[in-house]
Amino acid sequence: MPLTDHQQQRYLRNTILPEIGEEGQEKLLRAKVLVIGAGGLGSPVLFYLAAAGVGNIGVIDDDVVELSNLQRQVIHSEKNLGEKKVVSAKEKILALNPDVNLKIFDLRANRETLKKIVADYDFILDATDNFPTRFIINEIAHAEKKPLIFAAVKGFCGQVSVFKSYEKNNPCYACFNPNIVDEKFSLPLSEKGILGSVAGTIGALQATTAIKEILGIDENLVGKILIFDFLKNDFRKVSLKKNSSCKICCHS
Repeated sequence: MPLTDHQQQRYLRNTILPEIGEEGQEKLLRAKVLVIGAGGLGSPVLFYLAAAGVGNIGVIDDDVVELSNLQRQVIHSEKNLGEKKVVSAKEKILALNPDVNLKIFDLRANRETLKKIVADYDFILDATDNFPTRFIINEIAHAEKKPLIFAAVKGFCGQVSVFKSYEKNNPCYACFNPNIVDEKFSLPLSEKGILGSVAGTIGALQATTAIKEILGIDENLVGKILIFDFLKNDFRKVSLKKNSSCKICCHS
């Protein structure tokens, strides 16, 4: 469907980019993206996807807004304390772009819930903050043949990658990190420190990566991972290989 006059004006700075144009903007408007996590990574991801005109966005999170979240989870504010994060996020996203078809899922991402939900989406963004959920997301993305745009942050460091392990010879997250943990695993609070602006930067990179995947433009991050250390100003791109012993993508 052609862009309306309102959309042409709203997305003008997108469409004048030769890599996007009106045809690319129409792709963004048709895209269906599931974001798992509405916290430090999910905040910038949701803002930038909505601002770019991604037309259909789902958000999964079962947590509530706490005061200690606000140092990095910029989609929420003090007036949202005690409120469900998905509800708070929906308010901000629709205020930014009311044309977004936004669905919220107030639930914990597990194998049963994810399998049902991901069927309705074309791309999955892992914006979570714990290892057990990351492994479950990876498992479902592989089984359902959905591109997984992954990001993680800790302290002053971050990572971004794309996993399409359902395609031949491409690794999955478990190939990169084979230390699969059970759902009771949790890092101690002393290891959960993070600078809010680092989460914002990595989340913006994750959103940009997702937009590139939707548009299918230029070099992608399949089989590669970007690693950022902002303390040392060390930014690297590392190649990843499929692990022939992987229990997810080589024995499924």
